[in-house]
Amino acid sequence: MVRPANFARASETVADNSFQQPVANESFAAIGTRAVAEFDCFVELLREAGVELTVVEDTPVPVKPDAIFPNNWFSTHADGTLVTYPTYWPQRRLERRDDVVERLRQEFQLADRIDLSGWEAEGQFLESTGSLLLDRGARIAYACLSQRCSPKAVHDWCERMDYKPITFHGYDLRGAVIYHTNVMMALGTTHAVVCLDAVTDPVEKSKLTESLMLSGKRIVGLSLEQVDRFAGNMLEVVTPQGPLWVMSTAAYTALDPAQVAALLEPGGMRILHTDLGTIERYGGGSARCMVGEIFLPPRP
Repeated sequence: MVRPANFARASETVADNSFQQPVANESFAAIGTRAVAEFDCFVELLREAGVELTVVEDTPVPVKPDAIFPNNWFSTHADGTLVTYPTYWPQRRLERRDDVVERLRQEFQLADRIDLSGWEAEGQFLESTGSLLLDRGARIAYACLSQRCSPKAVHDWCERMDYKPITFHGYDLRGAVIYHTNVMMALGTTHAVVCLDAVTDPVEKSKLTESLMLSGKRIVGLSLEQVDRFAGNMLEVVTPQGPLWVMSTAAYTALDPAQVAALLEPGGMRILHTDLGTIERYGGGSARCMVGEIFLPPRP
């Protein structure tokens, strides 16, 4: 996780992120202070729940208003591979930090690094686990196509990493293209949380539904209204006490009792939520976006 230094300051991404609101009547300093407080509270709650975290500080220069969302520029894999990605907005390319990669190399067994940022020169973009929802057990990559998620890049990634691609188009409550797959969909060990109403093409919807069912996932359906409150932007994490769904309080309160009960099955599953209102409003992302998962083997 990356503790922000310049959250939301002159962010370009508001242009294609319909979940993000432009800064109007508040100072960047006030917004940044609240965002840091929300971040710190989230980190504290995760650690209290037993989640192991690597937290790094954002560097104040150059300004990186979206640095709080590191899951968009790198991914890690159990074979020791770390992949860095091409991002659509030039401002976000500054988030790729060799010092962060080096810290991971020191703490974990990093066997290989694949740098895909060269795709930017070809106009091909793929924003890591924002664009790719990975069923790592079944080796399936789900991707909602957008200007931040190019079909060629998805298929090239899947060929390199030996995954099967399932691509589709998604639209939010306002009819806008969903910019990242992980705001409408989340994958856990046994569950798939997904807004099928966002997929308007019947062939794509059928293909997506069939793939989730055949992979053995229990589908928990979301409405477009719930997606708008970041209910799709949740993440299953591992703790010594068992698996845990993490999400924002806005996402949790958007769920109905039946959906909450479904997420808690089978027994042992828990839900952790925290207020991320400032980060959601001015960043256009939520709990899942704030966590870059580490699957690298630990050093002895």
